[in-house]
Amino acid sequence: MTKQKTLKAPFSLSGKGLHTGLDIQITLLPAPAGTGRVIRRVDLEGTPEIPALSEFVKGTERGTVLVKGDASVSTVEHAMAALYAKGVDNCYIEVNAPEFPILDGSARLYVEGIDAAGLEEQDLPVEHYIVKRRQEVVSADGRSRIVLLPDSKFGVDVHISFDSPVLNNQFASLEDLADFDKEIASCRTFVFVREVEMLLANNLIKGGDLDNALVIYDEPMAQENLDKICDLMKVTRRT
Repeated sequence: MTKQKTLKAPFSLSGKGLHTGLDIQITLLPAPAGTGRVIRRVDLEGTPEIPALSEFVKGTERGTVLVKGDASVSTVEHAMAALYAKGVDNCYIEVNAPEFPILDGSARLYVEGIDAAGLEEQDLPVEHYIVKRRQEVVSADGRSRIVLLPDSKFGVDVHISFDSPVLNNQFASLEDLADFDKEIASCRTFVFVREVEMLLANNLIKGGDLDNALVIYDEPMAQENLDKICDLMKVTRRT
């Protein structure tokens, strides 16, 4: 029987918000057995809590958005992936902004923080969700889908396709969560350079730069348009 785990000690990280551009601090702390992963907006009156559960997911466009009542928080996916992969069942996550910091655009620093803090076994058993039959969930626009299949252990196959000559049909597999640190944790956020101006116009990626995202240049662009995008992202174009 697998027992629940929490962090042995708290740890903090800080950095820019990808979409807000704010300077953000996030602290992950131990929590009692049965708590789950609970986010606290410490910048809001009353420190409202948002459990990291699917029922509170209200958006997945360019980041996962969790909402409970009047409180919301976004860009949580890298932290949640690290917590799950490292076996942290219970923790409080305190953040002083409406999103998590993007850090280097990956889950790597969360994994390193969890490793440094260590894990502590707790009294309650882990409640596993058992997939007994094929299940499928399709997004509203039909462009994304998740298929769950029964198996004796956890594994993921991911397939992705973009209208791009450099990033069209690709796939990756993770057959053992023990490989997350080496195979997945350092995978970074990316954007196509042709999308940058549109995203900024929609009040997104205000904190985006080449330190926290990969920018893919996959089709010819007019010099003036490319210079404009580089200026918007506050980067120097390299020729």
